[in-house]
Amino acid sequence: QVQLEESGGGSVQAGGSLRLSCASSSNTGTMAWFRQAPGKGREGVAAINPSGTTSNYADSVNGRFTISRDSAKKTMYLQMNGLKPDDTAMYYCASCSPFSQTSLAADEYICWGQGTQVTVSS
Repeated sequence: QVQLEESGGGSVQAGGSLRLSCASSSNTGTMAWFRQAPGKGREGVAAINPSGTTSNYADSVNGRFTISRDSAKKTMYLQMNGLKPDDTAMYYCASCSPFSQTSLAADEYICWGQGTQVTVSS
């Protein structure tokens, strides 16, 4: 079973930045970030292929967030700039997708971390 551990969450003011990290116990193919705000469903934020050459972003974060990965460190990152109050959520990393596409569909990922909270105040 692949273990995933997120870190880097916190509280920032609107316009600020945070960098999330997801440490994996092994390199597991396509990886992704999801988020879930209170009372809402889980939303795909960004995904990256195994080589780190292809990424996919939700429209709501495109141009503000950047996903990357370091295979040597078995770690994925999410650089979040220009944060907005609407970005407030629990952020989860996911992996173990049997597919090669950089999907933002939660049901295509098998392994999940416990999440890290991001809170953006206005």
